[in-house]
Amino acid sequence: MSDETLPEGGDVARALLGQEPTLTAAEAAAKAGLPLREARRLWRTLGFPERGDERAYNEDDVAAIAAVSQVVTEGLIDFDLALNVVRGVGLSMARLADWEVGALIQRVEDAFVEDGGRGAAPTAAADWALERYGDRFEVILLYAWRRHLAAAVARIESTRAIDADPHTTDLTVGFADIVSFTALSNELSREKIGDVVEVFEARCGDVIAANGGRLIKSMGDAVLFVNADALGGFETAEGIIKVVGRDKRMPDVRIGLATGSVVMRLGDVFGPPVNLAARLTAVARRNRIIVDRETADLLPKDQIETRPLPARPMRGFGVMEPLTARRV
Repeated sequence: MSDETLPEGGDVARALLGQEPTLTAAEAAAKAGLPLREARRLWRTLGFPERGDERAYNEDDVAAIAAVSQVVTEGLIDFDLALNVVRGVGLSMARLADWEVGALIQRVEDAFVEDGGRGAAPTAAADWALERYGDRFEVILLYAWRRHLAAAVARIESTRAIDADPHTTDLTVGFADIVSFTALSNELSREKIGDVVEVFEARCGDVIAANGGRLIKSMGDAVLFVNADALGGFETAEGIIKVVGRDKRMPDVRIGLATGSVVMRLGDVFGPPVNLAARLTAVARRNRIIVDRETADLLPKDQIETRPLPARPMRGFGVMEPLTARRV
């Protein structure tokens, strides 16, 4: 790698975006055919700070703004719906970028130096990695998006076969969290606790997918997942306990399951079963599964044994009788 290809002055934008920023926000908006006010809203919704009158934009920014403008102009969606979609893109890509950098930066810097790069400047190393491997990561990104899009459409079709509202359906919702995570965080180093969270998320994700479920979101010390039926939810919960709670190198977990009608919006799920599943974890013993009555009634009695626990108040639900569930 020659000195001329190294980014100077820590210019991350030029190194990673591949173009000099030559346009102001007003100029970029005008070239994209969108009012400046709307262009600024798109920019903020993607999660980027405004740059005033600074020349901080390039032709790729124009192309992105123009693409949204054209879809709105052609009447497929209105601007508010476009903002909804853009918000999801921004949130997902921001997390993905942080995830990739956190996971790869040390290896990328080492490989950059091994290849003859001077020092281990993150910007120079990232530029080198993008030049060599960026197109392959883009293939994975597009492939995963298309696959997930196909799966999302299939879920909508399945829901519509049962209910006229594709956003509302009956699901079993699971909430799994690490026991005493705050205390654990105080005992372990930042590197160690990061490793625990990474392994917890990865193992939960594997189990959820293997049992036909869907990981809705991860919150570091907890995951929220859904399954189409109660038995699938139980088997997912059972699998998480097996690969996390039964591993002596990992902390214990608690899992709550609740079944009922949920609303699916913006990649998330909402409704009483979501809140109840989280509440049930608070009464679960270590490496145990606690379910609500609706879930218990749907579990096959010849495979799963449920036993009621003493009734107790559940915030937002009044007095309820949770049940333990275990395989016969």
